[in-house]
Amino acid sequence: MHLLNYFQGRRVTNGISPKSVLIVNKLRTKPVVDAIDTLLSYIRKNYPDVQIYHENRPDIPQGVKVWKPGPDAAKIDLVITLGGDGTILHASSLFKVGAVPPVLSFSMGTLGFLLPFHIDDYTKAIDSAFAGRITVLHRMRLSCTFKDSGGDRIDTKAEDWQVMNEIALHRGSSPHLNTIDVFVDGQHLTEAVSDGLIVSTPTGSTAYSLSAGGPIVHPSLSAIVLTPICPRSLSFRPLVFPSSSSITLKISKRSRAPAGLSMDGQTSHVLNPGESVTVRASLHPIPCINRSSITEPDEMREAGEGAGPGKEDDWVRDINNLLQYNATFRSKALTRHQRT
Repeated sequence: MHLLNYFQGRRVTNGISPKSVLIVNKLRTKPVVDAIDTLLSYIRKNYPDVQIYHENRPDIPQGVKVWKPGPDAAKIDLVITLGGDGTILHASSLFKVGAVPPVLSFSMGTLGFLLPFHIDDYTKAIDSAFAGRITVLHRMRLSCTFKDSGGDRIDTKAEDWQVMNEIALHRGSSPHLNTIDVFVDGQHLTEAVSDGLIVSTPTGSTAYSLSAGGPIVHPSLSAIVLTPICPRSLSFRPLVFPSSSSITLKISKRSRAPAGLSMDGQTSHVLNPGESVTVRASLHPIPCINRSSITEPDEMREAGEGAGPGKEDDWVRDINNLLQYNATFRSKALTRHQRT
């Protein structure tokens, strides 16, 4: 049985341990090398029957099996990432077809919105995952389809991407603004004259979309966010659509510039006037293991000492700690210069 059978936001214990693990990491600096060696030693010692895989890269750790993504790839029960938020985005891109295994994410220093665990907590986190005591947040992804000016589908590898943060159309190096027609479920919404448009997931609402003035959306919601980039209008405000919506961005034939298209920060395609991209919610979200998976059981807590397992909201904590949400200049100063 796959760990994906765990319910979102709830702790489930069934004693089923993953049989295969995929390690995904950023470039192997010394801290990353040391962390991988420590993780591998711990898993091999405590869970000797587990198959450990790694991408086929020049810096692949010794003693692990090579894993190649694709329809014939070896089955993976658990993904462990070491790095930053970009490492998780890369891990997401490896699973373009079918269900995605739960992702256990370790930060290598600073915490990001997608990094619930510090590497120092690796024993608790791994033991919880292998014991089947985890809470997961299913983070929505997006998929897209391209069409040419005649309405025929364009075959491109980009349409196979499963996007975790956002799809962005932008004018790139052109001095001219893009003119983009926006359709929602086939109905014309508006003609956008701007530097570009961002279609993001709730997870991506705290990334590029937020910098462009978009709303902050809780990642447990099923929604699609449309955010303009520097629009030539004071009334073009960000919009939030249900995840059932289909959003088509078509480069107007009157546009003076093509639009570069990037997915999760990686440039993948250029849309010329008349061409379009249609964005929909993917059928396969990313199940991310929460910090609350290693919270002490209720019986080990004294009354009033925080939330029990499965009740902690990592996102609320991140909004406060990482964004300093609604912190005034005065309150920040008081925090730094608090009297004892």
